[in-house]
Amino acid sequence: MQITPEEARLKRLRMRSWRRGMKEMDLILGPFADTALAALSDADLDAYESLLSENDQDLYLWVTAVRDAPPEHVPILDTIRGSVTAMPR
Repeated sequence: MQITPEEARLKRLRMRSWRRGMKEMDLILGPFADTALAALSDADLDAYESLLSENDQDLYLWVTAVRDAPPEHVPILDTIRGSVTAMPR
């Protein structure tokens, strides 16, 4: 059975989300990828893919709102933050 390009993209993004350099980012981005990626628009997936190219130390500070993120990443970071706060503890 052949997977579609869209399925391949989501699979690749999930893998990149779970295999970061920092365990904290694995635990934030991995569950987000598992639960929310399939519902994102193509534009949001592009934004998420761009965000994944950033280094983990910056990402962690941005997603936890310790440091202001570049404006181009703010919308997808808000989506991630909303997902994280909605996750069961």
